[in-house]
Amino acid sequence: MGEAELDLQRTIKAPIADVFDRLADVEGHNTWLPRKGSIRRSSRTTSPGPTGVGTTYEDSTLFGKAPGEVVTFDRPERLVYHWWQKAPWGATLAEGWPGYTLTSVGERETLVRHQAQLKTYGIYGTATPVMKRIALRERNAVLDALEASFRES
Repeated sequence: MGEAELDLQRTIKAPIADVFDRLADVEGHNTWLPRKGSIRRSSRTTSPGPTGVGTTYEDSTLFGKAPGEVVTFDRPERLVYHWWQKAPWGATLAEGWPGYTLTSVGERETLVRHQAQLKTYGIYGTATPVMKRIALRERNAVLDALEASFRES
């Protein structure tokens, strides 16, 4: 098994509740997350109702479908997703926990601490360093797009 952790920070010029709502809206990710230069192609919720702990979703990526669920939902300070990738025979190949801790640093600014954990299994364990580089690029792209989405709105 391989493991990697990332910890990035960015100040977003928007109120904390607005930032949290944008991050929590799984299908809304399709309007502001990057497609070019990203492994993610689209996201959709797969369970009914508003987003909360237990909400399920599926990301379409360059590597195939990745189901997931919301594992932490403490509005407006903390949000954590959990996704996994399985082999056709059912073995887990990789899983990740992208999370966000938000802190209000003014009426219209929010410090976003984006922490992500990645675990790889089996033969994927040998690819952990490459997957960490991909994840770092992807996580920075998410924060760049989040920041840009508030400049444009």
